[in-house]
Amino acid sequence: MPEKVLDDISHRRYNPLRSSWVLVSPHRTKRPWQGQQEAPGVTTLPEYDPKCYLCPNNQRASGDTNPPYENTFVFRRERVQDEYTPPDPADSLSGMLLRAKPEKGKCYVLTFSKRHDLTLADMSPTEILPVVKMWTDIYAAHLSPASPLAGLWKTSFVPPSSPGANSSKAADQYRYMQIFENKGSAMGCSNPHPHGQIWTQTSMPEEPATELEQLKRYHKERGSHLLEDYAKLEQEKAERVVFSNNTFLVVCPWWATWPFEVMVLPKRHVRALVDLNEHEQADLAEAIAEVTRRYDNLFETSFPYSMGIHQAPLEGSEEEIECSSLHFHFYPPLLRSATVRKFLVGYEMLAEPQRDITPEQATIRLRKCDGELYRKKLQQDGSPAT
Repeated sequence: MPEKVLDDISHRRYNPLRSSWVLVSPHRTKRPWQGQQEAPGVTTLPEYDPKCYLCPNNQRASGDTNPPYENTFVFRRERVQDEYTPPDPADSLSGMLLRAKPEKGKCYVLTFSKRHDLTLADMSPTEILPVVKMWTDIYAAHLSPASPLAGLWKTSFVPPSSPGANSSKAADQYRYMQIFENKGSAMGCSNPHPHGQIWTQTSMPEEPATELEQLKRYHKERGSHLLEDYAKLEQEKAERVVFSNNTFLVVCPWWATWPFEVMVLPKRHVRALVDLNEHEQADLAEAIAEVTRRYDNLFETSFPYSMGIHQAPLEGSEEEIECSSLHFHFYPPLLRSATVRKFLVGYEMLAEPQRDITPEQATIRLRKCDGELYRKKLQQDGSPAT
């Protein structure tokens, strides 16, 4: 490994997606840990919980009753805002410094399975594929009719016994859709039932907007696509590749901030989920299964993370759509064990992000975590899973 020396020295790495830097301090892991420790993730949950508001046939907080769904299911709620008129003129000091504007949107909660005791790590690629298709269905339903992506996703996928799926066309044309999952109480997840969320809004959020500016700049300067070039580079170097199939690459990115952060990248330029064909969707489901299973195997615990999809905006210029690149971010907080997490505090909050192990070191450890999910091995041995 040409950069092996970087495993032992403090250094900074550049993130071309954000035009920012991250400090890498590999020596920090040699310090004894006397700080806060998390409770390890416990997976001894029932297949069905009568008190869970996401399980089939149960009553939700709204008083509605869930149908007896068998696969994925979607709950929807609107974010309706009253009209807001700023009290001060825009050119006044108050108008310049104390700014606010209304934001409309629509939110979805998407359950991944009817079973309360499963996570994506427990599910096979075949079982995850309906989730990928539902993500695509909801994204396509909210695309602007003027978007070059409109019409690419022609068949609506609604799993059996999931009536309507509530993925209706938006009344307003939204600018962006953020699909994400928070797994585990360490990431603020309040319900262990396997689920993710989808937020649409009338403006472009900061993180994807920052990335899109960099993607546009790179394409203008080089005539190629940043993440497509990066995927080719990582395949050539083979130093940070955790998993690869025909369509997707799982890498610990050169500029990663979180200890075992990974990105899921298509090997070709893909603007959004609707660009994927059925074989590529199956490859995406396999890549997600590989990431989540390896995470759980790493410390033999239900591994917490936040995962999010960045892709083309629902409404945008031809340049914005063409330069957008579909990719997944997985941000996990665990650092040394199932109970020691990475905190972004102090220097990280006041100066710049800092990580404690190199992405290359993290890659080696995640590569070794393939194979059967540890919980299944423990169950075969008669030991309780944790």
